[in-house]
Amino acid sequence: MAFGPDEIERYARHLVLREIGGPGQQKLKAAKVLVVGAGGLGGPAALYLAAAGVGTLGLVDADTVSLSNLQRQVLFTTADIGQSKTEAGQRHLEALNPHIQLVSHPVAFTRQNARDLVKDYDLILDGVDDFAVRFLINQACLDEAKVLVSGAIGRWTGQVAVFEGRPCYQCLVPDIPPEAETCSAVGVVGALAGVIGAMMAMEAIKTITGAGEALTGRLLIYDGLSAESRTVKLSADPACPACGAGGHL
Repeated sequence: MAFGPDEIERYARHLVLREIGGPGQQKLKAAKVLVVGAGGLGGPAALYLAAAGVGTLGLVDADTVSLSNLQRQVLFTTADIGQSKTEAGQRHLEALNPHIQLVSHPVAFTRQNARDLVKDYDLILDGVDDFAVRFLINQACLDEAKVLVSGAIGRWTGQVAVFEGRPCYQCLVPDIPPEAETCSAVGVVGALAGVIGAMMAMEAIKTITGAGEALTGRLLIYDGLSAESRTVKLSADPACPACGAGGHL
């Protein structure tokens, strides 16, 4: 899988990195990554993954762009209002890097299509704002043996984790919280979405290339108000409804 002259110049800052270099960039070019949720988290993550040269990038989102999205969803512009998020996102990502393949999935992520959506990809990014859908993504990744990069934000705080088998996302969040907070309910500072979305892209790039130490089995918590972060080691829950005995879609 040779690089053309334009690709060599485009990825020059990766190619001189000891931890990536030519072999790592080849891995990125061969990788297939699915971003579920093309919003505040999925948008910046997709932009950095496209720029990094991930060969195949899929976007899953059934929504259309609204004016209230633009405070944090930097993949879109005012001209995109009313358009499909996946189609508008695909157009902008193709303009950023014409060397990658974009796949649009303008559908909701459901129990019926979950495994079909993830099975052809190597790595899945979860950027949704709905616990029930997060649980479906987690279970589909377990069933199809896919690595999951999960991000979440609210108010001024965000978190990122990488799951590969056990522990899984539901070991961290066993049940849907009774009063689950969403960004529409509690608000969120727009730049936080960029911070956490970029962290998700970073973890995906590290996982694909083997560079450094990914957040596998760990949760990074970032507090934007204090500019502090901490990392917590996660443990598998023997009673987990997803990765324990009997868990599957």
